[in-house]
Amino acid sequence: MSIRFIDAGLQTSVQDLGRTGMMRYGVSQGGAADPLAARLGNLLLGNPPHNPVLEVTLIGPRLEFQCDISLVVTGARFTLTLDGESVENDQVIQARRGSVLNFGQLLSGTRAYIAFAGQMALTRIFDSFSTHLQSGFGGCGGQPLKKGDLIRFEETRTVADRQLREEHRLRYTGHPRLRVVAGAEETLFSGETLERFYTQAFRVTPQSNRMGIRLTGEPLHCAARTQIISSGLCPGTIQVPPDGDPIIAFVEGQTIGGYPRIAHVISADQHLLGQLKANDRISFEKVSLARAHEILAGKSALLNQLTAEYSFHSASD
Repeated sequence: MSIRFIDAGLQTSVQDLGRTGMMRYGVSQGGAADPLAARLGNLLLGNPPHNPVLEVTLIGPRLEFQCDISLVVTGARFTLTLDGESVENDQVIQARRGSVLNFGQLLSGTRAYIAFAGQMALTRIFDSFSTHLQSGFGGCGGQPLKKGDLIRFEETRTVADRQLREEHRLRYTGHPRLRVVAGAEETLFSGETLERFYTQAFRVTPQSNRMGIRLTGEPLHCAARTQIISSGLCPGTIQVPPDGDPIIAFVEGQTIGGYPRIAHVISADQHLLGQLKANDRISFEKVSLARAHEILAGKSALLNQLTAEYSFHSASD
């Protein structure tokens, strides 16, 4: 029971929802760059939310199935074919032994997720199967998958056909407006600089990766050169280094930092960071901490609703 990579794509890796509680040891959370998309794929298959998936980045793989298995593709949209026939995101796809799934042209977003109705035969490290690409551990040898690789399954199954309703499908744009709360060092920036931060559109640079999303635009500068003691740094934190170009800490980012923190992308919007690519643009909108909590509670309630609505049924039901 396995899948074989005829082609591996640009950067295809095993991910789950990451490693929580490890930052004190210098281990960043990692996991899926768009955890919401990964969760929706697992949800449609009746999997636990943390079930590992494949994360596909910009150029997708070509997979040959050596078993019968149900799967779902979520997140970024590619032209997809199974044995030459068009298939779609956000619906259960039934692969048979010998079937070939091919990712073609990228249509929107950056990262897609392939969830499987089964359990990959992987080793859990720090309570996660995810690949930490910057450090080289987890997943399949700590590296992106390559041509000829096999992933074996401990068990596989097929589930009933189903799909997400249109209103529940994720949509991505090349210019999202991300909501943020004030950063710990916001007061180090002048009113003029803060206005510039919230009114301009920043461009994502090609130097961005799973460690950090680098932006460029009209530079931002602190009102004074202040020494800052390095402290904890979480995904979504926006730091401003001396050159004035912001960096958004991402899923594999360092766990401490010493640059001034101007703002923090709210938890409910952080999954959108995983769908950014070079030359996309970002704008920021400030919200209160109370509003950020309300938005997160609303998204959590929707996920709970979807979990109940798309409750698991086997293909024989």
